[in-house]
Amino acid sequence: MELAKNIFFNTDKLIGNTTVKVSYTGNLFQNNSEDVFIHYGFGLQWDNVSEKKMEKTELGFQAEIELEDNESLNFCFRDGNNIWDNNDNNNYIFPIEHIENSLTIVENSNSLPTTRRLRRSYIWSKKIRLAIYKIITYFPKIISGNYKRKINVTNS
Repeated sequence: MELAKNIFFNTDKLIGNTTVKVSYTGNLFQNNSEDVFIHYGFGLQWDNVSEKKMEKTELGFQAEIELEDNESLNFCFRDGNNIWDNNDNNNYIFPIEHIENSLTIVENSNSLPTTRRLRRSYIWSKKIRLAIYKIITYFPKIISGNYKRKINVTNS
């Protein structure tokens, strides 16, 4: 998904407490910079500022970052010569969404527990598939009269 010119994410939405891959094909990539770093922080005050070296690929520079559960992700880019791409002094700022707990599954494995978010569209598609399966399987039997309920008979 392209959220700004020359910046792409591997997801449709930025969600707190998840990992996102950032791809950058802006001026520093177009000017053949060797090393590019993403300089990022969270919220209006740029909390927990970090910097990470991005990997150069044929498709641009890429890096994975951990998103905090905050209101926004703020970032800019710099190369090894300290030349910055900061969106004309406005920085790149994108909102971070929060996970609804009702749509979260906690998985426990041998390592730390991880969360996996189920989207509402996925849940609805499962419900619709189940309803269609029941209609296809049982409706013809009910119409033809071949549907028999199991009756529990107890001997006294």
